[in-house]
Amino acid sequence: MAIQLHPDVADALARGQGVVALESTLICHGLPRPHNASVAVELEEAVRAGRAVPATVAALDGQIKVGLSRADLARLVEAPDVAKCTTRDLPRVVAAGGLGATTVAATAFVAHRVGVRVMATGGLGGVHRAGESSLDVSADLEELARRPVVVVCSGVKSILDQRRTLERLETLGVPVIGWRCAELPGFYTAETGLMVPRIDDMEHLCRVVETQRSLDLPSALVVAQPPPPDHALPKRAVDQLVAAAASAAIDAGIHGPGQTPFMLRHMAERSQGATVRVNRALAAANAQLAGEIAAALAISESRRRESA
Repeated sequence: MAIQLHPDVADALARGQGVVALESTLICHGLPRPHNASVAVELEEAVRAGRAVPATVAALDGQIKVGLSRADLARLVEAPDVAKCTTRDLPRVVAAGGLGATTVAATAFVAHRVGVRVMATGGLGGVHRAGESSLDVSADLEELARRPVVVVCSGVKSILDQRRTLERLETLGVPVIGWRCAELPGFYTAETGLMVPRIDDMEHLCRVVETQRSLDLPSALVVAQPPPPDHALPKRAVDQLVAAAASAAIDAGIHGPGQTPFMLRHMAERSQGATVRVNRALAAANAQLAGEIAAALAISESRRRESA
């Protein structure tokens, strides 16, 4: 089989413990070196702090691995050329025996395939600016419409069209819940002006997850929490950073797949590293919340089996 479970992950699933899948694009493409190496470890430790077992997902040596050893993690973050893999790319990269970092879409697919119910990321992909004419829309959205996993994030990435992305998620039947917030977070900022249903306690959230599952609905449930207040940037500052990065990309003739990493580097430089710091902070916070959700769902499932 092309999917290999780390022994700790396999044991946790067999015991009915909480497991959290972590996408690997963040540590390979979303953060610059040397931050990515330390963040890879921080995210797994954050999941453990939430009382769950971390399962970083990536393609290595002809297999999709769910849960990585420290050696695997080090190899992944240090490699100069790691393919960015959405679901369409997995067969090609795995068959070639290359290194691949999974996006939200690919991670959700793999997590659901092996029975992991919760995953964590930084921000969702979505509708790109001017996507209504370019049709440049992340595969994350379509995949979330057909993989019933809980996805913990800090909203939609700041460089995207967040309003249209939220509308697209609604069209696809993907519910978006604000964790202790009634406004969809905007990744680097807590502010977007886009309202979402709010949930404040874990028991309520677990009931929503279990009810969605009992109805056999096919989609993911997105749980969005704002970046930590001591790191979040004002919306106006983020809008200015995005506008400047988009303009610089046009001037440099950067478009297509190269546009996003170019804009992220530009924003990091222009903000003197502030965007990198908030990205690190929100990713760790999301990993811990995902761990707490996975642990709570595991306890709920155990109690239900005992009472049956």
